[in-house]
This record gives sequence, structure tokens and C-alpha cells, in this order.
Amino acid sequence: MASLNLHHLRLFRAVAREGTLTAAAKALNISQSAVSTQIKALELDLGHDLFERRGRNLVLTEAGRIALDYAEQIFRASEQLTATFRAVGGQRKVLRIGALATLSRNFQMKFLEPLIGRDDVEVVLRSGTQGSLLRALEAMTIDVLLTNQVPARDAASPYLVRRIDEQPVSLIGARSRLIIAARGLPTLLAEAPLILPTPETALRAGFDAMIERMGIVPRIAAEADDMAMLRLLARSDAGVAVIPPIVVQDELAAGTLYELAKLPEITEQFWAVTIARTFPNPLLKDVLGGEAGAAGVAGGEGRQ
Repeated sequence: MASLNLHHLRLFRAVAREGTLTAAAKALNISQSAVSTQIKALELDLGHDLFERRGRNLVLTEAGRIALDYAEQIFRASEQLTATFRAVGGQRKVLRIGALATLSRNFQMKFLEPLIGRDDVEVVLRSGTQGSLLRALEAMTIDVLLTNQVPARDAASPYLVRRIDEQPVSLIGARSRLIIAARGLPTLLAEAPLILPTPETALRAGFDAMIERMGIVPRIAAEADDMAMLRLLARSDAGVAVIPPIVVQDELAAGTLYELAKLPEITEQFWAVTIARTFPNPLLKDVLGGEAGAAGVAGGEGRQ
């Protein structure tokens, strides 16, 4: 197969979007015959028909749908390449952030504070699993990953890990739990139904270690790996939640929920993960400080 002609691919994408040769030719300001000839050349190169005619319209074949998907990826990568080098020596206007799907939304907003309200900045937020977001980071489709899970690192690891915050953890519940809370932390832990993070989380590991030292067997009402779900369960008075107060700061301020007791032995740590890049996104300095994300910078544990 001959080398792929990107001009032919661009015409193909236009026809796929417009639905007819006439509309595509008009959008591209070239003749309809030129579009038709070059689409046929692309089909010859690929060895498959890309369209089938239905009335006056051209509809993608299965091969055409596959080709369009690749075409979109190719041109999107081209646009990102152009944007990257235009940004060198100046200020990039877009910061792409990946955040663990279960991460506190209030924490994410706190992280974004330096950029909020700036007319010259666009923030793109993407959520997902730790694995999918680490792959996105390595593929450079995001600039930074926000997580409360430290990724595994070894000599070959590309990750630069920085601790950016550490939040206290408390027992949070509705007004109905104030009476039992007044009897002290051990009683609250032993007798109140508890809403806990799931066992694989670092927060749960710290809590389990604490109650084991105290000799307490908890009454577990619910478990969730999502901070938003822990918050909703606490609001519904399903029990007393083990959660950082920042997650429920609005409810605490409104008196919907109450901080029943602090858990001084436990904290939740938040991490920013980047990779070494020759052209790091300059906006990372605004949210992380220093030369975060630049090539050769070691992964630190300093708090912001």
C-alpha cells in the first residue's frame, strides 16, 4: 500500500461530515470532481470502499467508519503538536487535568483556585481509574494526575510524584448522632453505625489500624470508594462517616452535618503526578509552583 496521503484523508473527513460530495466541495472551496477523484484514490490506497450511496447521500461503510476514527485521531494529534510548539516560549492556554474518579470534588476545586477566573486559561478535567489516567499521562493527553494513591515507582518509572496536600480526617454525622458523640470517641466508634471507605483505600487502612489498637470492633453500615457517595450516605443519616471535613465543608457550614470527633492519627494525602517532559505545560507552575513537570525534576513530597 502506498504511503497515506493526508490531503486525501482530509477530503475524506470532510465528505464524511457533510454527507455529500457537493457539500464537501463547497465547504472546501474546490470542485466536486476533484473531491470525487481524490476519494477514489484514497479508497484505492486502502483497498476498501469507504462510502456507499443512499439516494443523494454518501454513507460510511464499516471500513469508512474505521478510517474516520483514525483520521480524527491523526488530525487531533496534529493540532496538539502545533499547539505544543506554539506554546514554547509563551504561555499555553490549556491545562489538561486527570483526577481519580473517587477523589473529593472540593479538593479538586481547591487545586484549581489559581486558575479560576482567568480569561486566558481553559481547564480540561478528565476523571477515570488510576491505571487509565497513568496511561493518559504517559501518552501526554493529560498534563497532571491528581490522586490519593501513590503510583508504584521503580528505577524505570517515568512518574514525578509530589504531595500537594494533607487533610485531617474526622467522624462526620447528622444531628441525631450528637448524643452518642458526647459520650466520647471510643463509644462513638463502637456503637454508632459507620460509613467507611472500602478496604483497598489508604484511608481505610489507617482507620483499621487505629481501631485495632483501640480494641474496637466497628458496626459497619456501608462502604464506598467514592467520596461523593460517603458524603451522600452521611447526609442521609445512614451512619457516621470516616471522611476528611473538606469533602463536606458546605454541609458543615450549613449545619446539615456535624464534625462529631477528630481522628488525629489519620490523614488523607493528595498527590500530583507528572512525567518529565522537554516542553512541560507552563500552567503547572501556577498550580504546583516551582518547575513542576519539567524534565529532570525529582518527585518531591513538599506540601503546597
